[in-house]
Amino acid sequence: MRKPISWLMLGLAIIAGQATAEAALDEITLQNGSRILCTVTDVRDGVVTVETDFAGTLEIAADQIVALQTNTPATLLMTDEAVLENVPLVVSGGELVLSDGADYALTDLKVVNPAPWELGQGYNWTGIVDAAWVMQRGNTDTDELNYKLESTWLSTVDRYSLKFYGENDEQNGEKSADNWQLTAKYDHFLEDPDYWGVQLGLEEDKFADLKLRTIVGPYIGRQFFAEPVFTFSGEAGLSFVTEDLYTADDQEYGAATWAMNATSNVLGGDSRLYFDQTGIWNLDDVSDVIVKSTFGLGFPLMWNFEAAAEVMLQYDSGIPKDRKETDQTYRFRIGYTW
Repeated sequence: MRKPISWLMLGLAIIAGQATAEAALDEITLQNGSRILCTVTDVRDGVVTVETDFAGTLEIAADQIVALQTNTPATLLMTDEAVLENVPLVVSGGELVLSDGADYALTDLKVVNPAPWELGQGYNWTGIVDAAWVMQRGNTDTDELNYKLESTWLSTVDRYSLKFYGENDEQNGEKSADNWQLTAKYDHFLEDPDYWGVQLGLEEDKFADLKLRTIVGPYIGRQFFAEPVFTFSGEAGLSFVTEDLYTADDQEYGAATWAMNATSNVLGGDSRLYFDQTGIWNLDDVSDVIVKSTFGLGFPLMWNFEAAAEVMLQYDSGIPKDRKETDQTYRFRIGYTW
């Protein structure tokens, strides 16, 4: 006959199990005295990301942490580019506790367990590709095809980027839009936050009388803001432009160029507001200006898919007189990101 398990033994087993579970967790103490048992999943640019049982994923500013203890050794990349390998992540009094006696504040920690490219080994490849096809049959027969590809290869010293998009629309058997644009850029980073680069652009737009526009030239750029709540970069340069036109006279000229890019996660939920603008100013005819702007709101779906609503505006003061100077496009797209 089996002996019954006593309530005392059961209670001791539960307490021991809880103690073991707590010992396996990382521990954070905040300036206000709060103690958080969690699993530290990421430390990057002054933000500590943790997973908790009671509140899911939390992001904690590093300057709010007084003490931190993890159970797994890690590789630490510091803001001065020093790399500390296979060390425990321990913080006391807001300072990292290191066996070699090095003196670092927690805010000096840039990344925990950085990717190889962040250590100067190779590139980080990201991008998005999407396509939208609309077919309508009835009183009006409409076929619309929009496509887009953006890709970036980023290292600690330079960056390659590629953008390709186009539109092909037909209404009642007649073309209403037929255009595409390709932009390839190379950036070389100087002392943060400045960089220089060179670009090559190709563009065709049959309904703007443009058979082929080619843009090539250098520029300088600056990353003015880099926080997730607001990023903003700007570029200014000089380019040589050639335009092969269908009906008007072909032309070539020197141009001042600019580009602006801004994003923000202020709406939360992994959504992002974004703004892109490029401009070409004909230095031979200062009344000739081309400005292209995109405003959008993107938000993640599942399996790396993203949905976005965009407004695209294009102004060309040098377009032939029988065409409109301003072109507007509104679209909702779904794309795959990596």
